[in-house]
Amino acid sequence: MGNSGLKQHYETAKKTGTLKLSQHKLDEFPQNLRALAPLLRTLDLSENKFTALPNEIGDFTLLKQLTISHNRLTGLPDTLGALAKLEGLNCAANQIRSIPSSLAKLNHLKQVNLSDNQICDFPLVFCGLKHLDVLDLSKNRLTIVPDAVTGLHVTELNLNQNQIATISEKLAECPRLKTLRLEENCLQLSSVPLRILKDSKISVLALEGNLFEMKQFANLDGYDTYMERYTAVKKKMY
Repeated sequence: MGNSGLKQHYETAKKTGTLKLSQHKLDEFPQNLRALAPLLRTLDLSENKFTALPNEIGDFTLLKQLTISHNRLTGLPDTLGALAKLEGLNCAANQIRSIPSSLAKLNHLKQVNLSDNQICDFPLVFCGLKHLDVLDLSKNRLTIVPDAVTGLHVTELNLNQNQIATISEKLAECPRLKTLRLEENCLQLSSVPLRILKDSKISVLALEGNLFEMKQFANLDGYDTYMERYTAVKKKMY
């Protein structure tokens, strides 16, 4: 798409506060985009060729939704922490290895998608964010869910398709966690904390594709207690 096409996008964005520049083969911020920093509430830069986001992203302080999925990012700039109104952050399908600590300031975050990246250490930066409902870390390189996850306030945590072999039993203490997805990891049956079954709010625990049969899971102490929660939630839905 030529400059004239982009120009039309910018004119529309000035009126709507929404700019979608996906699939434009962009590898750096277009100069004209910077002028929209005081106006944009939604910015979609997905399916381009960005290897890095410029520090100027921190100037877009009205942003509520930022989508930068399907690029070639290896990290995120510290200045993202300046986007105080951000509610949705989608960085799926990049090559991100670590998350800047500045994201701990984003108190309005509701949904974060970091699936299909190269994150090895659980990003504890999201602990303490009380409005964060969904954190998707599927298809990364996580091997352990550490004790400090008790600070997560999410209702859904997706850890499918990692290499997780160890889960802290303190996950049971997460105050709002109802859906925990751990499919296709490296869990032994003995690695499933019984506290999660007996003493948590988790009503959907997805464990298919680990190093045990699901019928073995059904024999665990506390499974009946978990199934009571599962069934109660299912009844509410229908």
